[in-house]
Amino acid sequence: MDRRQAMKTMALASAGLALIGTGGEASLVRRRLRAHGRVLVDGRPRAGVAVSDGRTVVRTDADGVYELLTSTERGFVQLVLPGDVAAPVSQAGTVDFYRPLVADAHGEMVSRFDLSSLQTEADRHALLLIADPQVQNDHDLARLHAEAVPALRRAVRQYSDRHCVGVAAGDIMYDDLSLFDQWERALRDAGLPGFQVIGNHDADAAARTDHDSSAPFRRRFGPTWYSFDRGDVHVVVLDDVFAWGPYMGYLDRAQLDWLAADLALVEAGRRVLVCVHIPTWCHRHLRYGEEDAPGHLVVANRELLYELLAPYQASVLCGHMHELEFVQDGPVDVHVCGALCGGWWMDHVCGDGTPNGFMIYEIDGGEVRWRYQSTGQAPEHQMRLYAPGADPELPDRVLANVWAADPTWQVVWYADGERRGVMTPHRGLDPLARRLYSGPDLPEGRTWVEPFITDHLFSCRPEPGVRTVTVEARDGWGRVYRERLDV
Repeated sequence: MDRRQAMKTMALASAGLALIGTGGEASLVRRRLRAHGRVLVDGRPRAGVAVSDGRTVVRTDADGVYELLTSTERGFVQLVLPGDVAAPVSQAGTVDFYRPLVADAHGEMVSRFDLSSLQTEADRHALLLIADPQVQNDHDLARLHAEAVPALRRAVRQYSDRHCVGVAAGDIMYDDLSLFDQWERALRDAGLPGFQVIGNHDADAAARTDHDSSAPFRRRFGPTWYSFDRGDVHVVVLDDVFAWGPYMGYLDRAQLDWLAADLALVEAGRRVLVCVHIPTWCHRHLRYGEEDAPGHLVVANRELLYELLAPYQASVLCGHMHELEFVQDGPVDVHVCGALCGGWWMDHVCGDGTPNGFMIYEIDGGEVRWRYQSTGQAPEHQMRLYAPGADPELPDRVLANVWAADPTWQVVWYADGERRGVMTPHRGLDPLARRLYSGPDLPEGRTWVEPFITDHLFSCRPEPGVRTVTVEARDGWGRVYRERLDV
């Protein structure tokens, strides 16, 4: 079966499964109810706060009061956390922004949200995007707590002048959903209020409808689509994993309808960050010479999302790929974040050579800038250099892996201190990832982990007699990073 026919078959299967999923939801016990309550900040009513049941969005009145006519099958009542309040944290360590919808004997539910003003500047925030922790066993957990948690804690301390929150961009677990409490422990130990995105490995693999597949996640972390503000930036979390045993990248009608209602309250032109697990678009298939992207690597109906995002300065933040990549797709830029677990906790790099780590987004009002933070390294660690001979395809060249480079970056080189010019972009395998992961017997324990072809390699050819090569990379905000190599 060719790719087009396979995608057509998958689409038809997904449509049928969507109907099955709807039938599964219809079998749930539904009870109409009136959900109402108040939102207070520092004990005072807060007007204009958006509150939702995942379908309908309303705003609090001058007394901080909201009212929703809803039903228990909607699952939760959730608020859009205002940009000038601290993220309230539950005892488990996750952000407390929702309440389960439970009707009393009179068919009502009363809930109150007590929020506190920030103790730091209201416009200054840091968002840590943590993709693919993906823990499965004691080995993975030991490395999570010994390596990743201290790195997250250091980042929180580094940004002590900002209010920090974390967003786990899916695949928090590696199929063993009984370990969710270990992720909550990690957030508590890092001192990082955490929002969660569902990934394909966070879904119940035994479920046969999309709704049922996310049930364990919802019981633990609440709604799978919601939004919050940080400064003037609107952050949206969506569930783009359509799972029924297999899975594909897809956004269902319910959450797109909700998103339209959510964005209707957001002024055009504002900065919007959309957090999902599966990239809406990526270039891996293009790097391998394939015309079409597989359905499990991109979102099939991303154009519907892009239509809603068109009035805004929108970026999609995601994981899933265990590599770092920045691509432009229509009106949005897509940030594919490197994995916290790297190559599934096999050594210390992803398949493209990016170190284990996470993204840090610095938010100042409506302005956002970002960088990648490698686990256990200083913030300035943004590249790795290789001497001639490290890449068999370019045996006479120095190679630089500048993992966070996008088209705004400039990468130049110096020979013995003399500037020689811009390095040549190179598509290939990172030599370290190749050495660690190539071959049927590597890496030991998870031999299916492989290196990935990447576009963030750069090369130069030093002439005979050159003793040192220095690479200088300048990002889109003018920050300069340097590494030196003896050749």
